[in-house]
Amino acid sequence: MSDSQNDIRAYTLRLELVDEPGELLRSLQPIADNGGNLLSIFHERGNVTPRGHVPVEVDIEATPDRFEKIVDALHDAGINVVQAGTERYSEGLTIVLSGDVIETDLSDTLSRIQASANATVTDLSLSAPEGTADTSSARLDIAAESGATDSVLEGIREVAEEKDLRLIEPLTTGGDR
Repeated sequence: MSDSQNDIRAYTLRLELVDEPGELLRSLQPIADNGGNLLSIFHERGNVTPRGHVPVEVDIEATPDRFEKIVDALHDAGINVVQAGTERYSEGLTIVLSGDVIETDLSDTLSRIQASANATVTDLSLSAPEGTADTSSARLDIAAESGATDSVLEGIREVAEEKDLRLIEPLTTGGDR
């Protein structure tokens, strides 16, 4: 029997940061100081909120009590916490994209994958053995909302098809396939 307060869970924090050097680092310090494990950061400096701040989404793992301490520490540090979500991502999958991954704008590809589905890219490995103008490949670890794996994969398929990239999908279990 496990104590639910000791179970590590995934959480999403939505922050609004002032567009000044060091603000992202300052917002991550309370997470590190309170035992949070960083899963991913989605930071689009080109977008601004209605108040002129930069929206940042941070996915972390922590126990429930550590998560509460992290949120309190962010508030104490003057970081604007827009949303301190409950467990959001609970399923993981790994895919490989191959083709002109770099030439077709990798940053755009990642942004579109995250925007098209209930998922976040948690890790990326890139290989371009012949340089950026030739065939390259990217291995992406993706965290998805519970039960959303099929829709996440459908969104990735659409992006890959539009950009003429080959997609190597993970093996899935269960279902009627």
